[in-house]
Amino acid sequence: MKTQVGIIGGGPSGLLLSQLLHLEGIDTVVLEKHSREYVLGRIRAGVLEHGFAKLMREAQCGERMDREGEIHDGFYIASGGERLRVDLAAHTGGNSVIVYGQTEVTRDLYKARDRAGGTVIHNAEDVRPHDIDTTSPWLTYRDGDEIRRIDCDFIVGADGFHGVSRKAIPNDVLREFERVYPFGWLGVLSRTPPVSPELVYARHARGFALCSLRSQVLSRYYIQVPLTDTVEDWSDEAFWAELKRRLPEDVAGALVTGPSIEKSIAPLRSFVAEPMRYGNLFLAGDAAHIVPPTGARGLNSAASDIHYLYHAFVDHYRDGDDTGLDTYSQKALARVWKAQRFSWWMTTLLHSFPERSTYDAKLQQTELDYLFSSDSALASLAENYVGLPY
Repeated sequence: MKTQVGIIGGGPSGLLLSQLLHLEGIDTVVLEKHSREYVLGRIRAGVLEHGFAKLMREAQCGERMDREGEIHDGFYIASGGERLRVDLAAHTGGNSVIVYGQTEVTRDLYKARDRAGGTVIHNAEDVRPHDIDTTSPWLTYRDGDEIRRIDCDFIVGADGFHGVSRKAIPNDVLREFERVYPFGWLGVLSRTPPVSPELVYARHARGFALCSLRSQVLSRYYIQVPLTDTVEDWSDEAFWAELKRRLPEDVAGALVTGPSIEKSIAPLRSFVAEPMRYGNLFLAGDAAHIVPPTGARGLNSAASDIHYLYHAFVDHYRDGDDTGLDTYSQKALARVWKAQRFSWWMTTLLHSFPERSTYDAKLQQTELDYLFSSDSALASLAENYVGLPY
């Protein structure tokens, strides 16, 4: 088999790139090691930057997002029993975010690739990139007992943190930067009405909490827990009781509880790999960078990578211009590190750190007080939350 761009990873990043390139007449093959059902069963973030939403529309995949997604012009930060609103629209010239689950984004992209007859190969085992430092890279994967080969002009690794793509870059070339946080988020999805029409980020001495939503009948809630905790340590009743303790009284009093549909613990990590290009292999999304979910930058940072790659490939094939490909890593990393900074800042501002001193606690409270006393500080928060320009 031969294609122009071979894509490792059938999550939203790989599918979005495949769909965008298809609309420009550029051929792709997507290799995904799991089944479609497995990919669609993963519960992930659901706050989309305005730039990401625009990219979905450009990919002709935004109709359901625009119809069913929740447009949010602001969100709340709760601390000391009070809720203070961050007005995103007022501080960004009218920009907003869309609350629309990553699972639904992925579902829409799959449907688009199906309509276009796109090649998405599931259950592709033992995927390996070859000759990535040459002008003729190729991929292999195992299909049952058969090893199959795909010849490519370029390979894009969008196969996540544990994928094979990043590992294909030589150790003496790759640099990795990481911070592991001493806690995780216990998340619960429930078929209950959301407690608030906008997200509530809660800072509390017992730990962080977040009230989010997927729709008007589907809610997503999180609490900060030690890394030593397991899902089995938390019954639904214990989760709801702890969540209520960390919320202002008016929010806790309005909370509608119910059985969990899904429950999981996600450790928090910051990670960046440099460079994001080696030869004709390009990394995108979690294959190259991870952020804590506090600032909702993970999926959105991946989308910015896809934006740069998409335009770079179009310039290459349409105009013979390789400027975008040659500057991809530098350009993508500049935005990635800004997203890292914002996620680190939000995480530091709102979480309770086990090693925190009384001095640290005072600084954290002062930072929060300053935020809501300064229009400039609120504008910086809002600008980053709705998404920096590509």
